[in-house]
Amino acid sequence: MEDRKNRQGGRPVARAATKYTAFKVKEGAELMEFLMKEMSGISRTRVKALLTNRVVMVDNNIQTQYNFQLKPGMVVKVSREKNKHEFRHKLLDILYEDAYIIVVEKKEGLLSVATERQKERTAQHILSEYVKRQHPGNRIYVVHRLDRETSGIMMYAKDEKTQRTLRDNWHDIVFDRRYVSIVIGDMEKDQGTVRSWLTDRTLYVSSCDYDDGGKLSITHYKTIKRANGYSLVELNLETGRKNQIRVHMQTLGHPVVGDSRYGCEADPLGRLALHAFKLCFYHPVTGEMMQFETPYPAPFKNLMLRK
Repeated sequence: MEDRKNRQGGRPVARAATKYTAFKVKEGAELMEFLMKEMSGISRTRVKALLTNRVVMVDNNIQTQYNFQLKPGMVVKVSREKNKHEFRHKLLDILYEDAYIIVVEKKEGLLSVATERQKERTAQHILSEYVKRQHPGNRIYVVHRLDRETSGIMMYAKDEKTQRTLRDNWHDIVFDRRYVSIVIGDMEKDQGTVRSWLTDRTLYVSSCDYDDGGKLSITHYKTIKRANGYSLVELNLETGRKNQIRVHMQTLGHPVVGDSRYGCEADPLGRLALHAFKLCFYHPVTGEMMQFETPYPAPFKNLMLRK
């Protein structure tokens, strides 16, 4: 038997599958009602505790709402892990974890990876300390990054082989990666695509509309709402370059709110208005379709609702 995987019908299965009890939804019901029926004898208080502790998943997304409406065909998973390794951090939430990957949502202000100047206040370091509590030899491996000022969903690998698989096959494995942003002014188009060549000059990324030796970068955008001198925009990355969205929004003449580096003087939120809200991919080991999505940040919605 291979060290990395178990075999079931010739298909690899993530070892983490044994950490969850799975229930198939056969008829529509609220999550609370469903769990009380399936987990015979469990109290409402205990179910609420499970939801609060973020150990209940619906179709691989953590669910905390007791009245979440389930539909036939959905799969509800409840973690069987004890809380001795419970993870709590004000700048980082774990959305999913198994033997090979860990998916998190980071807050703005937190670096994704360690740098020469900052090694400890990073998502990489925080997660490394967490997995070492489970076993001293455990490590976290970087797959992709988010800017310090950007919040949202990220994925890390838990071993080098999985890291290589994800990095070498990123565009085949990740099939939907979306951001939401508030930009200055009213977007002229309801949707469109920005295509340019980006050159990283360390502190500033420059854009050129022809091949000047930079990296080809493609961003698709859709305008969700225009209000109060701002536009709420959903962005889909075809490539993932450093500062890509921020540079492309500046190129369109609508820099991201709070982004002084790329031409925005307004900072009504006290943060960069950019959030990675969706990440969908095929599991690098099992091939299972994984989909993670978070709501648009509340401050984003509030800014668009102001009179």
